Amino acid sequence: MNARSRRAPRRGEFDVIVVGAGAAGGALALGLARDGFNVAVVEAREPSRWRLEDEVDLRVVALAPDARDLLEDLGVWAPIAQMRASPFQRMCVWDAQAAGELRFDATERGEAALGWIIENKLIQHALWTALATRADDSPAPILHCPAEINAVEEDADGIGVTLGDGTRLRARLLVSAEGGESSLRQRLGIAFEGRDYGARAVVAHVRSERPHEGTAWQRFLPTGPLAFLPLADERSSIVWSLPEAEAARVLALDDAAFCAELGAAFDFRLGPIASVSRRAAFPLRLRLAGQFVQGRCVLVGDAAHLVHPLAGQGMNLGLRDVTCLRRVLNEARARDSDPGAWHVLRRFERERRSQTTLAARGFDAIERVFGASSRPLVALRGLALASAGRFPPLRHLLADVAAGRR
Repeated sequence: MNARSRRAPRRGEFDVIVVGAGAAGGALALGLARDGFNVAVVEAREPSRWRLEDEVDLRVVALAPDARDLLEDLGVWAPIAQMRASPFQRMCVWDAQAAGELRFDATERGEAALGWIIENKLIQHALWTALATRADDSPAPILHCPAEINAVEEDADGIGVTLGDGTRLRARLLVSAEGGESSLRQRLGIAFEGRDYGARAVVAHVRSERPHEGTAWQRFLPTGPLAFLPLADERSSIVWSLPEAEAARVLALDDAAFCAELGAAFDFRLGPIASVSRRAAFPLRLRLAGQFVQGRCVLVGDAAHLVHPLAGQGMNLGLRDVTCLRRVLNEARARDSDPGAWHVLRRFERERRSQTTLAARGFDAIERVFGASSRPLVALRGLALASAGRFPPLRHLLADVAAGRR
């Protein structure tokens, strides 16, 4: 039977319940509804409204091409791009303690951009607006907001949840996309293990003497990586990873002193820093869920994994979870399989847990290697960067991995 002509479910019954309507949850709910699944969304609070006249939000993401493709398929990329998105065509990575640098250029691949710098808040706003205003012939997600889950009951045929107001919902599959503090993950007793880096990412927007050149810059310092990400208004969004005490110290500096220290840390690659916005900081952690599936429950996005921001891949990993789960569920439906069956969900877990673990451990290894100061390792790092920069096949492979093509 054609998915778009299926009979509507009985009140309170769904194919999938998605808990959390951030980037991963909103994209999954919208995508599954577009595919013809009956979806309910449970969200504790409506996302903050994004407005063009507001200052650029401090939390931004370097959206990869595969993530952009997903948003385009969901019909939300065009409004995001029209509102405030900054494509970057080049990337430059170098080490403060060693010679050699690694450069990527979109023109080498015949592409318009390597990625796009976009506010997290804008992506969430666009997805929420689409969820609340769907007008095509696919079943619209049923939104429960504000709402929280008080109880979960699972049996052989499905899974049911009771909301705080007593509303009962039932589905074949329950998805947690609640973020790092997922209440469902905690309720299920799934371990969330990793390490704290003892550091914070200081974020702000700065204006430098010279324009950012449509380039994403990253310098590895002994204290951690420093990224300058190009914004649409010619400023750069910085992500400056520092030990806790250092982060607190630079946050307390006045603007002039902060700009001077930041410029020196960035080796004045774009000249002196002329101005800085308000500043904030957030803790750096590595966390991986012990399992991504338990019974008829699935974890996606930050509910399943938190990674170091040095590669700007956190949201991209979450949206790859969405793409994978959406594909697995559509293939199961084509075979008339129960979307919440273990053999169906196991396919998702095998693919995404292995790929995410590899990525997370890889980012962690990079952080450890570039944070070390032993002379032999510093020399080896410089040689590796210089060699990768001179060897196009390796450079293209690294670009493909970052873009989600491998």
